[in-house]
Amino acid sequence: MVVPEAPDATETGRRDAVLESALLTFARYGYRKTSMEEVARVAQISRPGLYFLFSSKQDLFRAAVTRAIEQDLAAAEEILADTGKPLRERLVGAFDRWAGRYVGPMSRDVPAVIEQNPDLLGAITDTAPKRFEELVVAAVGGETAAGVAQTLISASVGLKHQVETREAYLGRMATAVHLLVP
Repeated sequence: MVVPEAPDATETGRRDAVLESALLTFARYGYRKTSMEEVARVAQISRPGLYFLFSSKQDLFRAAVTRAIEQDLAAAEEILADTGKPLRERLVGAFDRWAGRYVGPMSRDVPAVIEQNPDLLGAITDTAPKRFEELVVAAVGGETAAGVAQTLISASVGLKHQVETREAYLGRMATAVHLLVP
């Protein structure tokens, strides 16, 4: 039996750089207008090299978004676990990592892509938001934690579509947290 070699750090780093470039490109142009050629250019990789890593734009999008969701969820969990900071500050930080960096084009394009292709990202579109809600509920604690968490999440979703900048999102999210969390 042949055991495949683990990718080396250089290969993993290259793949991560390509995924980050792809995410930025999808955010800038939207899914439909993003070409593999443009992602390759931004990632500073040849188009054949990009196709070696990802067989299609759909595979690239899935990998880039899944990686971003997993990283954002891990970062939100870490922020919420830092009990050395006030709860309000941790909540705003967690929401910033979970949703704040997606204010703008990607907040409009990604939901449409997912709606048109429900199997594009798989179960993570259900499991990750539920996990984020669980993290917020646990951080808030108390009898009203679930209601507060759901209201903050609803506020976050609405704000992503109302504001144009991350700074505006953070300011209004901080107000929501201040109003709902003692």
